[in-house]
Amino acid sequence: MSYKGIKWLILILPTVAIGLWEYSRHAFLLPYISMETGNILSPLFVFMITIIFLRKLFTILERMHEELKTEKAKKAALLERENLARELHDGIAQSFFLLSVKVNKFGRHHGLQENEDFQKIKQTLQHVHDDTRQAITNLKYAPTHIPFSWKERIHQYKEELENQHFMRVHLQWKIKEDTLSSKEKVELFACIKEAVTNVMKHAKTNEIWILAKETENGWFCYVKDKGTGFTLPIHEGYGLQIMKNRARDMNWGFSVRRENDETIVELKKEA
Repeated sequence: MSYKGIKWLILILPTVAIGLWEYSRHAFLLPYISMETGNILSPLFVFMITIIFLRKLFTILERMHEELKTEKAKKAALLERENLARELHDGIAQSFFLLSVKVNKFGRHHGLQENEDFQKIKQTLQHVHDDTRQAITNLKYAPTHIPFSWKERIHQYKEELENQHFMRVHLQWKIKEDTLSSKEKVELFACIKEAVTNVMKHAKTNEIWILAKETENGWFCYVKDKGTGFTLPIHEGYGLQIMKNRARDMNWGFSVRRENDETIVELKKEA
């Protein structure tokens, strides 16, 4: 039933109800019910109709009104995201692109193409540019409110890494769907993506292991690679700091270690 139809029903129903009651009273019930008794029963009859039908109609109307408000809020948020993505694209992303062109030109002009520090500057600039582009892409798509399914999403991510980034992904996911809350699933998946991104950027390898398993008191999840690794003490880059902050906010354990020529980023929850 439409919003407008419900409003008309709310207006018409009491009038129709009292009309039917008065007609029935005078046509059929007058020999059994006196005028005084009928006059007393009339408001009671209308009140019963209101309680039985109008309350339900008002509930439907309020729910539809809330849905309309929610839909308007979603559209406003989506429009804001699109505007922000456009501003990022036209401003920061374009600036990074021009800066990258100028840096390359500067390097060629001064013979710095083989300079290690210059290459690190170029690499950092490219990473920032890629992250900005990814942020723009994320803003263009509204966040989904469909229940987060690990079975589908994790395997989709595995296929994405293998088909688009040519990574060899060894995936073992042994945490049941209902073990994690929706927020835990979203936060853990974000940490996994950040860890994998760090491997692709820094480890100089195309092979990675993702393992998640339940324990007696909770669960653990690690992302492992056999790439170039790191030099102790670990330099806490932006990606690692993001994962550490997410883990801290969720009261999870977080560690990065080097074992047997393997780099392991681990998150764990203990009850």
